[in-house]
Amino acid sequence: MVVVVSGVAIVTFLQNDASFRRQEGRRVLQVAEALAGNPVVNAGLSDGSLRGVPGAAEAGVSTYGASYVVVTDGEGTVLYSSRPGDRGGVLRRPDPGRQWLGVTDVSGSDAVEARVPVFDSTAEGAPIGALAGYVVAGREYPSFWARVRDTASTSVVYLALASLVGLGGSLLLSRRIKRQTLGLEPREIAGLVEHREAMLHGLREGVIGVDRDGRVTLVNDEAIRLLRLAQVSRGGPVEDLALPPALADVLQGRVGAEDLPVVYGDRVLILNQMPVRVRDQEVGWVSTLRDRTELVDLNRQLDVWRGTTDTLRSQAHEFSNRMHTVTGLIALGEYDEAARYVTAESRSRGAWIDRVTSRVADATLAALLIAKESRAAELGVELDLADDSSMPAVDELLSADLVTVIGNLIDNALEAVAAHPPGRVLVRIHAVAGVVEATVQDTGPGVPADLAERVFEQGFTTKGGMDEAARGWGLALCRVVCERRGGGLSLDRRDAMTTFTVHLPIPDRIEEVTL
Repeated sequence: MVVVVSGVAIVTFLQNDASFRRQEGRRVLQVAEALAGNPVVNAGLSDGSLRGVPGAAEAGVSTYGASYVVVTDGEGTVLYSSRPGDRGGVLRRPDPGRQWLGVTDVSGSDAVEARVPVFDSTAEGAPIGALAGYVVAGREYPSFWARVRDTASTSVVYLALASLVGLGGSLLLSRRIKRQTLGLEPREIAGLVEHREAMLHGLREGVIGVDRDGRVTLVNDEAIRLLRLAQVSRGGPVEDLALPPALADVLQGRVGAEDLPVVYGDRVLILNQMPVRVRDQEVGWVSTLRDRTELVDLNRQLDVWRGTTDTLRSQAHEFSNRMHTVTGLIALGEYDEAARYVTAESRSRGAWIDRVTSRVADATLAALLIAKESRAAELGVELDLADDSSMPAVDELLSADLVTVIGNLIDNALEAVAAHPPGRVLVRIHAVAGVVEATVQDTGPGVPADLAERVFEQGFTTKGGMDEAARGWGLALCRVVCERRGGGLSLDRRDAMTTFTVHLPIPDRIEEVTL
């Protein structure tokens, strides 16, 4: 309001100043022209006598309202002036010999001044054309305060109108801003923005916001880390993030997600997506991402150990049955038969244990293979360990990953072969040049060539059943485990054998044990 009122006051003053120059300029020009055309002035200048010139000049001041009148010769020397101080001086103006109108400095103050040339004439008044002199008429500017007084009435009206407009505009603008900012002051809004940014970037979950046009509106540091985004520009399209189509569809709201697991690179992410509504209008979607790689690994390892426990329980049950058989033979007095039975069972079981322990020095992995043999026996499948297997003891983390991957591959192979008996599963494992290489081969029906890569996708399974929705994660997670360690998992089908090959690097700080 202050700026508007001040601007109006300045404009009003400038307008009045221009109006003064325009009106007074016309007036002094008329005075100068009237005096230049006066025969008395013309004759006085033509013959150099100046008879009647002072009277005519003073009449121009008193009658026409000019502040001063000056009469000069052709060179600008003052011959007469209504101001005594100018007499005898020289008055020079632009464009000699021509009419002129402008603003000049007179005794330290501005004045609107007009100059009209006077030409020589005969006694009868007919002009001859020689320049006889000039008539100069001027009107001094009033003082600043005098001009303010003159424009006070108009200025007050303008200032009052400007004040009313400014006040009304300020009130309307304030109401609109208050309504749009929910009544918050600027400092409160800035505090909310700072708090929002700190909260978003402090979350341990990734957050990505996308509007209805598919543009990224917000993304925090955790989302950038989980999705390995090199550069994210707010307002840019989701397509620029180079994400898999399935993940991009979730972020853009094309596919709903509630605790949806997604394998991205070497991570397992849990996605949740919710629409954002403002005033009952859907303006976009917010998706959260949680890293559940370690948790999924632990769950998978727990499944492996649970399977191992079940296998050991079945072994205990089998051992109990054998003990009942021995007890029955002894009760019947068949001592020789009981001895032969115990000897045969001991040799059969001990041969497999010796075969595993002589080739696999890692106790955890050896226990897994020994336990899986009982499971294979229950399914009627032959489980064998290749003669050239040679596995040293490794650190606990690598051992756990090996148990997770190899245990899952053996379980899949046993299920595949059990459905098409008779069958055989061959495990080969050895460490060469700092890398553990393991293969699991089976004589099952195999995987069609067009599905060779899809078996590693999350949720893909060739097994039916009531728990089909819970299947399709084993091979995907095995590949995640391998790739996280810098290794890999591949599938090959040749010579009627389905072969899964595992490569896992051995950390440098672990010394390999040569068997």
